[in-house]
Amino acid sequence: MKAIVIGAGLGGLLSAARLSGEGWEVEVFERLPFIGGRFTNIPYHGFQLSTGALHMIPHGPSGPLARLLRDVGADVEIVRSKPTAVIRVPRKKGDRDYKFGHKDILFQDFKVPFSLVNRLKLVYYIISTRKNPPKGISFAQWCTDHIDQDWTHRISDSFFGWALSLRAADVPVEEAFEIIENLYRYGGSGVPMGGCKGVTDALVKVINSNGGVIHTSSEVTSIAAGAADATKAGSVIVCGTEHAADIIISDIGHESTATLLQGFEADRKLQDYTRTAGELKPSAGIKICLSSDKPLIGHGGVMLTPYAKRVNGINEVTNIDPGLAPSGKHLTMSHQCVRWEDLDKLDKEIELGLEDLRDIFAGKDYEVLLIQSYSDGWPVNRSPSGADLKNRTPVSNLFIVGDGAKGRGGIEVEGVALGVEHTMKEILGGK
Repeated sequence: MKAIVIGAGLGGLLSAARLSGEGWEVEVFERLPFIGGRFTNIPYHGFQLSTGALHMIPHGPSGPLARLLRDVGADVEIVRSKPTAVIRVPRKKGDRDYKFGHKDILFQDFKVPFSLVNRLKLVYYIISTRKNPPKGISFAQWCTDHIDQDWTHRISDSFFGWALSLRAADVPVEEAFEIIENLYRYGGSGVPMGGCKGVTDALVKVINSNGGVIHTSSEVTSIAAGAADATKAGSVIVCGTEHAADIIISDIGHESTATLLQGFEADRKLQDYTRTAGELKPSAGIKICLSSDKPLIGHGGVMLTPYAKRVNGINEVTNIDPGLAPSGKHLTMSHQCVRWEDLDKLDKEIELGLEDLRDIFAGKDYEVLLIQSYSDGWPVNRSPSGADLKNRTPVSNLFIVGDGAKGRGGIEVEGVALGVEHTMKEILGGK
């Protein structure tokens, strides 16, 4: 059996590694001149910056991505962040060191700023909602209905802005509680040694050792229907050359994949699929990379910033992997969600993020290395979490993986891994 994978991002590489390990003939076609998509490194002035993700794996060494990496034999060391996360909050009069203006509390102590009544409500409503989450409302609406306190909205927007590049108002409550379940199930974040490229390089090594082939600078321009059956995909066209396959897996999202389909029977399901795929709104974000001689945070976990104007969270991965920066330097990265209504104001959004950093790190010396924005054809996620379409398409042997078809409750690359696992079960059966 032969599989063709369109796109050498994380989802495509995971799929290729899994199938090649099962004896499949696998070819991967990537339009860019490099492998990894938004999950690899950019060498820059001695730093290892990233093309997208922030050199972190949401559930560290015990989550779905780590599990799948072990399953395919990829040699990746993932170090658990300690603490997993802290939350930066303003100090109150009477607090020790009040003059410094802020303090960090552990993520598991997020309940502390709630009133006593709302703490009791929180326990009750989380337990009851986990058993039977409502449908058709956002997590922000759930908060308003049950625990309408300023802190509820601030910490929700900060967490989901960091984790999903969405506001709490854009996250369906059932998806939010699946994410909460997974936090209990798998634990918090970790850093892959070598950063994102440490993961993708390990997958490339697995694919090559299994006989798979990865082509870069090779754009798939169409997916052609089979000559004998116009309901199935028979091949892809790359640079004018046709490549036949039994299975095609696309890592470029539903919308981009739908535009490649050529010669298929135009039934109602395919028309509905194409329309729905085109209506997805990718999530957008801004990342600001900082260099400093001294640590700005001092640990390898996430610092959530619910009182910032735009920045949702910050990490400093060089406290775990110093090799991501030149000797004696630290790499700190902030992330902020860009609201859909602000996509035409990226310059303003960037300046608000820079203002946040000047406030958060007041009195500390740092240099802005690089500012990266993620939207349109290079988004944070091709499909916003909670609105992902399934991995199957109306074309029976065409599957979608990656950030356009994540598994339920999967934060970023954990969702990518869950989607790949589901796809592999569809293709390989119970294996």
